[in-house]
Amino acid sequence: MFEKMNIKGESRSAYSVAFMTLGCKVNQYETETMEGLFVSGGHRVVPFEEKADVYIINTCSVTMLGEKKSRQIIRRASRENPDALICATGCYAQLSPDSVASIEGVGLIVGTQDRGRIVELVDEALRNKLAGGEAINDVGDIMRAEEFEDIPLSRMPSRTRAFLKIQEGCENFCSYCIIPYTRGPLRSRPLESVRGEARKLIEAGFAEIVLTGIHLGAYGRDIAREGGNRVTLADAAREILAADCGEHRLRRLRLSSLESIELSPELITLIRDDARFARHLHLPLQSGSDDVLRAMNRHYDKAAFARLVENVRREVPGIAISTDIIVGFPGETDEMFEESLAFAREMSFSRMHVFPFSARPGTPAARMNNQIPSAVKKERVHMMERAAHEMAEKFHAAHIGETAGVLFESDSGGIKDGLTGTYVRVYTEDDVRLGEITEMRLVRLHKDGVWAEKNDEKIPWQGHDLT
Repeated sequence: MFEKMNIKGESRSAYSVAFMTLGCKVNQYETETMEGLFVSGGHRVVPFEEKADVYIINTCSVTMLGEKKSRQIIRRASRENPDALICATGCYAQLSPDSVASIEGVGLIVGTQDRGRIVELVDEALRNKLAGGEAINDVGDIMRAEEFEDIPLSRMPSRTRAFLKIQEGCENFCSYCIIPYTRGPLRSRPLESVRGEARKLIEAGFAEIVLTGIHLGAYGRDIAREGGNRVTLADAAREILAADCGEHRLRRLRLSSLESIELSPELITLIRDDARFARHLHLPLQSGSDDVLRAMNRHYDKAAFARLVENVRREVPGIAISTDIIVGFPGETDEMFEESLAFAREMSFSRMHVFPFSARPGTPAARMNNQIPSAVKKERVHMMERAAHEMAEKFHAAHIGETAGVLFESDSGGIKDGLTGTYVRVYTEDDVRLGEITEMRLVRLHKDGVWAEKNDEKIPWQGHDLT
């Protein structure tokens, strides 16, 4: 393919492109938009396992492990096809472009901005590769970014749930987190664009839309209405819930991770009053010790978090609340860890993701004294994960015998699985259709979720066949 290309760009041949995504739902959404741009440009997107002309790795930098995996995937692509162009994009590329450029085979580095020009940049890099040039570094100063990079979906995602990114950037600067340095300041997608992209997804038949962002709860702070009031996340949710798409209707709207202090009364009311809103909130706690929360530069204490959870559960009975916990933060004593563990149990989370502290160079926490030994962090992870398993099982058991709408996502050897609105994983052998929300009776605990049987009543299929 490369030999057929005109170095001056006077003509262009189609080529195959393979993607690999590491990290969060935002990265997954951004990969989907880039895939659409290549397909619109006449190119062919192929599985990453296939030999491709171009490999694009959407990297992660939230932990050292994420960076390590990013480097491994880049080297894997180079081994698969030494003649291919390899493009690294995403957070690790933004944070350490020179380090990424030094990896053998990399010909293009694009950060967390400028993805709307990805096809143009790859074309340029292909010509540069043929001419024997060095890797092209397109990474700019993300802290100067001022507007949301609005890349319309031009190809429907090949999944059962549709992610919709509406917000970019973070200004919280938690002491352990590198993301504000890789994503820049707050930028929000305009409401009219949110509405338009949601309509595309609903018209395509997606039963569920998941709203995502780097700092989702900050959506709209940079968008002023007439009179000076700011747009809010609740406004964006209402735009989607009110979308009129003819015969198609949205069945479920879900929020991705949301800071507890940004869960407004207006949003709680909307979740309570509209049955299409998933009864699930992911509210990162990070620690149940006030001393650790202060060191983390989190802007709440555990009493405020507990009051918020109590209020949400009172307003929306049966809601699932999941969370993230970091263990082994610098200076976390045994007593602080025990306090955090006890508070997590007190909150009775439906699901809890546990992470050992990962020192990110350039963050205040990486320079703190009293770093915790790896062996201690490993033991604390084990203890917290055991609590997480017990809480999840208790939450699942409480719903045995009930019926729930399940959006089925995959089929493995005749065993189908999917998610309820409360984010419980459901398994069945019954005849259900992927991408469809089907009413199921939850009958017993199974693996990391529950086993279910089909009810006679089901929500009608909306026309998006992803089998």
